[in-house]
Amino acid sequence: MNHNLYAQLFELNQERLDNKFLTIPDGQSFTYREIDQRSAAMATVLAQIGLNPGDRIVVLVEKSVDAVTLYLACLRSGLVYIPLNPAYSGEEIGYFLGDADPALFVFPPDQSEQFRPMAEIAGVANVVTLGADGSGSLAEATNKVLAEGAQQQIFHKNASADIAVMLYTQGTTSRAKAAMLSHHNLATNTASLYEAWNFGPNDVVLHALYFFHMHGLFVALHPAMANGSEILFMPKFDIEQVRAHLEKVTVVMGVPAQYQELLNDPDFGPLDCSTIRLFLSGSAPLPQGIFREFASRTGHRIHERYGVSECGVVATNPLNEEPVPGSVGRPLPGVEVLITDDNKQPITDGSIGQISVRGPSVFSGYWQQADLTDEFLNADGFFNTGDRGSLNEAGHLILVGREGDRIVSGDNDVYPKEVELILNELDQVIEVAVLGLPHPDLGEAVAAFVNVEPGVTENDLEVAIAHRLDAYKLPRIYFLTADMPRSPIGKIQKTMLREEFSNYFFEN
Repeated sequence: MNHNLYAQLFELNQERLDNKFLTIPDGQSFTYREIDQRSAAMATVLAQIGLNPGDRIVVLVEKSVDAVTLYLACLRSGLVYIPLNPAYSGEEIGYFLGDADPALFVFPPDQSEQFRPMAEIAGVANVVTLGADGSGSLAEATNKVLAEGAQQQIFHKNASADIAVMLYTQGTTSRAKAAMLSHHNLATNTASLYEAWNFGPNDVVLHALYFFHMHGLFVALHPAMANGSEILFMPKFDIEQVRAHLEKVTVVMGVPAQYQELLNDPDFGPLDCSTIRLFLSGSAPLPQGIFREFASRTGHRIHERYGVSECGVVATNPLNEEPVPGSVGRPLPGVEVLITDDNKQPITDGSIGQISVRGPSVFSGYWQQADLTDEFLNADGFFNTGDRGSLNEAGHLILVGREGDRIVSGDNDVYPKEVELILNELDQVIEVAVLGLPHPDLGEAVAAFVNVEPGVTENDLEVAIAHRLDAYKLPRIYFLTADMPRSPIGKIQKTMLREEFSNYFFEN
């Protein structure tokens, strides 16, 4: 059997090659057959450059149809695809090039002056360019192969453990590390999500996510491809374009910040959602204020799911159940979630602990970092996610935050998510981030950064939750703000908030 992921997806679509695959906002569509032929041509170019199966390719390009084509060309060739965020600094990119030791670096044509010297310093043997507008040396060479009819219609025969993708994930105590994901990891997660989200023949997926991140690269792309679905492929989340296209889709995959942007549009409502059967949210915790308002405005409940770069999607709210506010759902079939205490002993009473995951989608380790691999991936195959949470009696996974987010206030541990959940239940709260700030007596004290409806005061919040939490968990300060730092995928950057307010003085 050929475990090559793209070969498996292609086989599923043998009878659907003339289905629309990628449709861009101007209405132009590309069929599965057209993209397959173009990816074969691009794979031919990569072979002509001298790349061999197992070689690593670092890709730093803007989202485009050709970006998808390059990803599929790497898969079919048995190359290891390494996507980078175009917003990375030059120092970070230099680190990734040196760490990954790639055989090829792909970047936009207008950034050659910056990146060619960096590639030379890092010892990268080959560079090509690829622009979102179809420009660049790789696109030109691909067009030439297509015009000559010289593309190689082959798939490299991969073993299940062969690495398909390496995703760099930022560590809290170390530099970014690359999680190695195999063709088998990606294929099994694809099959699970296809079943969990009940894809059918008429589904059309809205894709307005970044393409360098697990969410946009795997979660939104692979199950749709397994179904032969059309994907409305938007270069970015533009509120006018999204609203104009919602009536054409049945599945929306978004992040909380995008759902908030929809709600910020006073004209957004149920008519926009008349064709949609499923709204999914990931990449960051979904604030309950967004969940409630979205349901009230549209009649649709957003289904939250949970995943990490090292495992793909781990859990999702089942479609045959009402989404549980505050829960990221149940573990996918074949995925085991284990909650342990600080001594690595299993917790079975629903208490909060460290979240570990075992299953077929769990990665094989970190690239060239055996010590870190041994630290996070134990001999039994359980990966310590670094997240903390609990499993309730119904088997729903509840997240309370990252291990490093735990607030030690006096002799007490406070988990930010506990406080955030209570505040998010208030109708006047739109979004909240809770973290610990230095306190002269307690070590740390609870601080809440809250985006609220107009007219709401700090005192209103204090009164509303005064009897709903233990005294030591109550925020000692509220910062009322709608302007919180975010990552490119919309996640609130608590580290930046903590740094910005590290000199805040608490009165005793």
